[in-house]
Parts: sequence; C-alpha cells; structure tokens
Amino acid sequence: MRIAMIGTGYVGLVSGVCFSDFGHEVCCVDKDPRKIEMLEAGKVPIFEPGLDDLMARNVAAGRLSFTTDLKAAVDGADAVFIAVGTPTRRGDGHADLTYVMAAAAEIGQAMTGYAVVVTKSTVPVGTNRKVAEAIRVAAPEADFDVASNPEFLREGAAIDDFMRPDRVVVGVQTDRAAKVMSDIYRPLYLRDFPIMVTDLESAEMIKYAANAFLATKITFINEIAALCEKVGADVKKVSKGMGMDGRIGNKFLHAGPGYGGSCFPKDTAALARIGQEHAVPMRITETVMLVNENVKHRMVEKLRDLCDGRFNGKTVAVLGVTFKPNTDDMREAPSLTIVPALVGGGAKVRVVDPEGLREGEALLPGVVWHDDPYSAAEGADLIVLLTEWNEFRALDLPRIAGSMATARMADLRNIYSRENAMAAGFDAYDAVGR
Repeated sequence: MRIAMIGTGYVGLVSGVCFSDFGHEVCCVDKDPRKIEMLEAGKVPIFEPGLDDLMARNVAAGRLSFTTDLKAAVDGADAVFIAVGTPTRRGDGHADLTYVMAAAAEIGQAMTGYAVVVTKSTVPVGTNRKVAEAIRVAAPEADFDVASNPEFLREGAAIDDFMRPDRVVVGVQTDRAAKVMSDIYRPLYLRDFPIMVTDLESAEMIKYAANAFLATKITFINEIAALCEKVGADVKKVSKGMGMDGRIGNKFLHAGPGYGGSCFPKDTAALARIGQEHAVPMRITETVMLVNENVKHRMVEKLRDLCDGRFNGKTVAVLGVTFKPNTDDMREAPSLTIVPALVGGGAKVRVVDPEGLREGEALLPGVVWHDDPYSAAEGADLIVLLTEWNEFRALDLPRIAGSMATARMADLRNIYSRENAMAAGFDAYDAVGR
C-alpha cells in the first residue's frame, strides 16, 4: 500500500520506517528542508537504537522516501498519517492542535482519490471529527474517511514496540476505513498480534487513559518510597512484593526522581484539561501531576542534605540527564529541575550522558560536560546517579570513591546498595525509598 507520513518527529519517523519494513511504500513529509536533507543523506535526527540501520535498508529497497512536497506524497496514497507535534498549550494545559489542523487542511487540498486520513499524533477526544471537518472545509468534494491510530512507543525500544506490540488500536467509522487499516497492519495480524478496532472516541481515550494510569503507578511507588524512608522499609522489596500480584504487575513500579519525557507530562495535563471541560474532574490524574513535581523537589533536598545543607562551593557530578536511558530526549526530564537547583545554589556541576549533550547543552547552562564518569567524579563532593544508562550500572566504585574530595553518592535510581557503596569507600550514600 502507499502511505504518506506527515511529520518526521519521533512518532512519524519511527512509524514511517517500520511501515516501510512491512513492505509498504512510504513517503515521509516534513516542512523543514534541513531535516529532509539530513534524512535523504541517511542521517537520523533523533537517537533511537536500530533506527538508522532499518531506515537505510528500506531506503535502499526503494520503499522509503522523504520530501517537503506534501501534495506529491498525498497524491495516490491509500492512507495519510498525521504525526505532527501536539505540545501542551501555554495557559490552559490543553494539547495544541494547530499543527494537526493545518496538516488536515493541506491534506484535503492535496487528495486526488479516496484515502484514509489517520491521526497518529496524541490528540484530545473529539479531534478526529474536527480533522474530518477541516478536510471537508478545505476540499468539500474529497472522498475520505478518518481513523484514530494512537501510538504506544517507548523511547529507546520503539522499533520493538512497533514490530511486537501489546496491541494496535484503530478507531474508525466505516468498514471501508477498517479494511484499509487492516491491510496496513496485516503483517502484525498474521503473527497474531492483537488489533483492536473501535470507535473514534474510544481509541482517542485509550491513549490518554493508558498513559495516565502508567504515570499513576510511577507516582504511587514514589510516594510509597518516601514513606519507606520514614518507617525503615525498602521500596525495592516492597515493589517486588507488590509486582508479584498478577492484578498489579511489576512494570512501572521502580522508585526514582519522578517521570518525564514527551508523553506522560503532556498527556496527564491534557487528560486533566479534558475532564475539566466536561465537568468530570480527573482528581487522581491531577494529584499525580502535583505529586510528581514534588518528587523532583524532594530529590533536590536529598542532594542538599548530602552536601551538608548547602550547594554553594560544592562540586557535583551528575550521571545521566535524559529522562530515561537509550534516548536523547530531555523533555520534562527530572534533570531540568534538579540540575538548575544545584547550579542556582552555587554548586559546580559536571554532567555525563551518552546522548544528552545535543539537547542538554542549551537546556542546562552553567554545567561542564564530561565524557566519562571517572573524570567527572575526580575531586567532586557528590556524585548523583540520575538516569540509569547501562554505562552507569557497573561502575568501579572504589576508583570513583578514591578520586573524590568527599566520597558521597546519591543513587536516585537504586542501582547500587548502601552496603556496596560503603564497602567501596563512600562516606555517605542515599537512595530512594531505602
């Protein structure tokens, strides 16, 4: 089938590349000529393990192309996916649909035959019907259907998530649209991955409800971690005991410095706003958002305690600033709260992150970037494990402790243990919920 993918951000590029690997002919569209030039040169503008090789293979096979010409890409396409950004709108917390509606109007003007216009972007309930209206206004005679196809990709594991999904959710209004979407996802259907077909509104809501629930699990265990510290319990043992219950499960029960990223902060805010607009307050979600911010600030106080109550004059090495490992994404990362607090308090901050420099250099002014943990730790007063990159899971702790001015560690991902740290020569060690 012929597919046009409008937007080459994280969702659009991963989806377009993976669809081409299914055997479809995919043309990815972006208004930014520099991005298209980069993609045509075989360079991937985001960091996602395996994406560069997969992209190169399908370009070489002639199934994947890139262009700034939306009209040419849409002409003759069986499906047109909208995968543009929906950032949180300033002032009200709602998802900004400016790019979605602009894309819908352009698609309508470019269509020359029947196509399914598929919203891949995360959008509030009711948006797909607005997309249909925008297309009809732009092209009253257009022959099309709309569909909702929310993404559930984890940064750092997006290709595997796309190729081996827990489920694919498709919201449609007609059998004709359902048939097109079925043909697109046929490679997954043949391998018995579940394809759930529903109405438009339910598909839109599934995305928000799923992300809000996962954010709730993370925030819940972070609150339990704070209580564990007060009562002498170990949150790692508590979460393991909870996760053994089949009704709960062990995923997203790892205590840490709070959630971040492109999805959870934006989607919880949007769901809360949708609830307000329909007079059904999302009290749990609203509380999750508040508690998550408090968790980040609680981490700052942990670090302050390890610095004898003040950051001024201290040297702090921070390991990891992206919101999670295996990505270069800094959006809403806990580091954006924690590192500025260190710098603002007068600390000299050294940062190490395998992929964080590209975005972090602008977002974290006043820090010094290092290539490895050992150079960053030399002469430091505190080392902070903030993002659990694999490179930080097997550090030579005696070497680090021996090189520091005062050997103190804040393990905000519970990678190590107090016993290991103290045996390695650290004078002080603090973790989360232990």
